[in-house]
This record gives sequence, structure tokens and C-alpha cells, in this order.
Amino acid sequence: MFSQRSLPEDLSAVRDEHAPDCLVLDVDADFETLPPASAEELGLLADSLSPASYPSEWLPEDAPALLKQYASGTFTVGMPGDGTVVWTRQTTPPTVLAKKRAEGTPEEFLDFLFAEAFVQVGLDVPEHALPFFGARYRDLDDAVGLGPVALYQVAGALYEAWVGLQTRGAFRSWETDHPRLYDAWADAGERLSGRLPGLPGEVARGETEFAAATEYACSAVKHGLDLPAPFDALDTAAYRDHGADYAVRWAEKTFAQLRE
Repeated sequence: MFSQRSLPEDLSAVRDEHAPDCLVLDVDADFETLPPASAEELGLLADSLSPASYPSEWLPEDAPALLKQYASGTFTVGMPGDGTVVWTRQTTPPTVLAKKRAEGTPEEFLDFLFAEAFVQVGLDVPEHALPFFGARYRDLDDAVGLGPVALYQVAGALYEAWVGLQTRGAFRSWETDHPRLYDAWADAGERLSGRLPGLPGEVARGETEFAAATEYACSAVKHGLDLPAPFDALDTAAYRDHGADYAVRWAEKTFAQLRE
């Protein structure tokens, strides 16, 4: 199911800088969450496994089943919305995995996704929105009030924005040292930029759900793009410094205004 992945020189250098010991694996299947039996196979490649678990009290009663599984003691790798490349620190050393669909991803962009994962592994950040919000996940639920699926979308987007505030400095630094990876990061940002100014209008006209607009806007934070209101309030040092508390306050204010 898993095979070691070789890395080009610039990507190997990024790994050496940010996550020098991590495993880099290709997976021979696509997945949102690896089946537990398959995930346990990582134990044959890693030195040890340390499945994460979180208090059930953090979750609303109507939380999606996969999120409840993630919070439990079941070894869970990958969650909906994680994208083509995923990482976990539940193994020692940490592991970065590429799903089967990576085979159809343009090489430069795929290498940027790996580089992004290495930078994230090297940061002291949670690997998912649930431990990022912790007990405040229920407060976010109260603020959003759109049901479990939209809550999961918004929580994941806010987490991605917070992580993006911390990673984009590394991406910018690659302009000189790793220009191929820098160009892939910049190109991905350019592909997002055209739609950003029109997001509020799309939401107002009912063309885009607010949760989906939040996902789109928050994905632009790691590229340092100009965000429209109310998402621009997420591209701040205050959010980087205060994390989940700031995100919940933002959601309370934003969704209260939407309901007026």
C-alpha cells in the first residue's frame, strides 16, 4: 500500500530544513481517511505509532462520524478536505503521504504541496482543525449555526488560514534558494486571485454558500493575497497570535451580521 518516494534536490533540501527525519510515502489508493487496517501498516515503516485522541466533549452531538472517529483512539490518518498530500505526527518519525491522485497532479505544483507539508510538519501546529479549536469547537458551532457539515468546512478553512499565516514567510524565502518551488507557490496564488474580489457578491446573490466562500478565501491566506471583507480580518497578526479564540470571535461577529 505504501512505497518510499524519492525527492528532487530542491524538495529534499526543504525537507532537510523543516522535517529532516520524516517519512515520505506514496499511497496506492485515494482516500479521505485511510482504513484503520491500512493505517496500521504504517507501523511497519515508522519506528512507532502514537494515535491521537481528543475529549468527546469537544464535539457537538451531530458531529460527522469521521470526526468522531478522529477524536477517538482509533488511529486515523487523513480527513475530508485534506487534499492530495497529507501529513501526520502520529507516527515517529512524522509521515507525509501522497494519495493516488497525485499521479495526475502537475509536477511543480505537487512538489510545492510536499514542500508545504514539510514546512507544516516543522511547525508546532496541530494537524487538524479539531485540536486547533479544542473545546472552542462547540463555541464555533454556536456561532456558525449552519449544521455539522458547514461547521466542519468553516472550521477547516479557519484552521488553514491560521496555518497559512505561519507558513507563507517560508514560501516567500524560496525565491532565491528554491525558485522552482517559489514559482509554483506564486502560480497557485495567481490562480486564486481572480475570484477573490467577487466572493462577497457571490454569497449575497446566493451563488456560493458562505462556508464554501470561507474555504476559498482562507486558502488564499498562505499566498498573501488581498482578501475582501469579512475575510480580510483573518489576515492579521492578531489571528496568528490568538488562534482559535480570535477565530470564534470572528465567526460570532460575521455570522451575526449575515443574519441581520
